[in-house]
Order: sequence, then C-alpha cells, then structure tokens
Amino acid sequence: MAAFAVVRPGMLTTVQDLGRWGLQHLGVPVAGPMDWYSHRLANRLVGNAENAAALEMTLLGPELIADADLSCAVAGAALDVIVGEESVNPDDVFTVHAGKRVRFMLRRPGARATLAVRGGIDVAPVLGSRATSLISRVGPFGGRALAPGDILPIGAVPISGGSQGMRLPVSSGGARVRVVAGPHAERFSAEALRRLNGSKYVVSPQSNRMGFRLEGPHLTAAASVQADMLSDATPVGSIQVPPSGLPILLMADRQTTGGYPKIATVITADLPVAGQLAPGDWIEFFPVTRTAALDALRQRLASLSSAPA
Repeated sequence: MAAFAVVRPGMLTTVQDLGRWGLQHLGVPVAGPMDWYSHRLANRLVGNAENAAALEMTLLGPELIADADLSCAVAGAALDVIVGEESVNPDDVFTVHAGKRVRFMLRRPGARATLAVRGGIDVAPVLGSRATSLISRVGPFGGRALAPGDILPIGAVPISGGSQGMRLPVSSGGARVRVVAGPHAERFSAEALRRLNGSKYVVSPQSNRMGFRLEGPHLTAAASVQADMLSDATPVGSIQVPPSGLPILLMADRQTTGGYPKIATVITADLPVAGQLAPGDWIEFFPVTRTAALDALRQRLASLSSAPA
C-alpha cells in the first residue's frame, strides 16, 4: 500500500474527515475540519469523495516523504509548496514521486490548509470516522496530532477523475462573518446584542480547535435573567458567553454540551471563513435572517462545482 511518512509534523497537523456525526448524544465530539469547504474542495480536486480523510495543516505545514507516486491537492490557506527541490503551483493538482519529499513553506493569507491525496488517507476509522478529536483523544494515532515517524497509508485510487471548484476567498488579518440569533439571545441585554454586532473582536492566543476566545467588548446578561441555566447542546459556530462577558466561538473540537448561554451562531456558509483565523486576527459579526443563511449555504455549496474564473 502506498503511503506518506512523516518527517516533520508541522505545528499542528491532524488527520480529518468531515467529522464523527451522530454520536453527540453519547458525549462523543464531532471533530472534523475547521474549514469544511476547503476539505471538500481538496478532495474533489483529486477525485476523492468529499468525506475522504485528508490532512489539516495549521500555520506551519509538515514535511512528508512518499514511497510511491502520489497525486495531491491543497486548498485553504495560501502556502508555498515544494516537491523535492521544485516549487509547484498549489492551485493545481501535483504529483509527489516515489522517494520525493513535499514541504510547505511560507504561509500567506489563512491559518489552515487541507492536503488531500488521491485515494484518501486510509487510517483505521474509530467510531465510524477518521477524524481526529484532540479534546477527547479519539481518532487516528490515539487522537493526537501527527508526530515524526508516523505512516499515513493511502487508499485505493478512485476510478473517477478530479473536478474543478472555486477556492475559498481567504482574507489576511481578519474577517466579517454572518450570524443568526442564538437560542439564548433573549437572556442578553439590548446593549450586549448591539456590541456583538457592532464591534471588532480579536482572536486570543488562548484559542484552539475547540474554540476561539475573543477579546473585545464585554457582553452582559439582561438584568431580569437568572445566572444559572441547564447545559444543552453546543452546535459548531455557537458564540457562548461565560460569566467574564468575553465571548467564545465554538469550533470543530467543541464539547457536546455546555452551560453558558449562546448569544448567536455563525452561519454554516461562513464557518470556513472563521476557520481560517489565527490568534491575533480580528473578527466582526453581523446578523442575517435564517433565510439569508440558507441562501448563503446554497451559494457556498454551488462554488464547489463552479469552474474558476
């Protein structure tokens, strides 16, 4: 079986598919990519199913060596890609020939990139998924990030060829994302809602795949609201507000339930945009209707099969 061997793992590189869905009621986190769009696109480019396992690379990519000719694609953050000693165009499908190394150098806009390999990364599934959940230590390699010496087996090459799609627009330094009202919006004062939707927050260094801690204006509960509430489900993109008043944007490795009120939720179409943020980047929220959120998701999905301009 063909494989990549890990020479250097990069800053934080994990195996991910689209997530371990259907087990949250048992306390099993979903995990999956921080940028679901780029994960799907990279797989489509090499002819894989969109849910095939790939590598999510954070800030600094790994160095890998191939033991067979492997067709690869990168999507998400803009990275310089070196195969052997030659630069390749990261916007095109490229081949890493047997015995050659692939390295990822200078990062420009974006914090996370997906590396898909034709055939998919064929590690053993855990609870029906190949996603790595760092918070629960579930998934490939015992639920940890890659380490030197790890072997990444590649699955059978699909019969179908690759397809084209639009790259995710990735801005540098920050992003505006759309939100819908959260399930506990009524627990917050009108001033808190105005602050959330009219302020610029900064992603704290204490952020990770579980959630982005945001620095900026504090959000306060309405005077008539009791402080305590029962824990309930925590969808990806939820903006929960702990007693400190500083919001936390829950991301791919979020817990399954939480006891903090959720003031808003980032729409699914904009989760990939949020997933490209790094500590120190800014984020702004602006409200949309649920109808607009569904329209935005349809447009995002349509971009997966749209030819680049």
